[in-house]
Amino acid sequence: MGKGDYLIKLLLLFFLCFNLLEAQEERTSSAALIKQKIEVKELKKQLNVFYNKKEKEYQERKKELETILTKIEKEKKDIQSLHDRNEQILLDIKGAVDSKTAKIYNKMKPKIAASIFNQMIIDGKVEDVFDIILKLKENNVTSLMKFLSPKNASVLTQMLMDYKTDNQTEG
Repeated sequence: MGKGDYLIKLLLLFFLCFNLLEAQEERTSSAALIKQKIEVKELKKQLNVFYNKKEKEYQERKKELETILTKIEKEKKDIQSLHDRNEQILLDIKGAVDSKTAKIYNKMKPKIAASIFNQMIIDGKVEDVFDIILKLKENNVTSLMKFLSPKNASVLTQMLMDYKTDNQTEG
């Protein structure tokens, strides 16, 4: 056996060892990949469980919120209904008071009614006087205007004209 044969055998032995080591490394990396794959599957499973739990909690909260929202809407409608009824009651009461007030002033002497109206206007209640005048009989208003101060008679006359104009354009 010569030196060349010995080198060839040594070289073959080296390649053989190298291939064995590489095969061993491949098996090790293959086993590591399988292990990682199993771990990834386990993580995916845990994530799915977590997601499903959170989704269920979300749906429960959503249902609770929808129930609360429904109650709020119902209460809002109830409050609006109560408000509307109260508003109507107030209008009825105001109408009854205005009607009684008009009856009183219709029976009153024009000079006395005019002095009361003059004082009310001085006190800043011109709208109240106007509301009463709208409910009085026309001939009583005419008699009453004679006894109002010229300034107050003028203001009320202008309000009556504006009211008549507004109601003709609306109606």
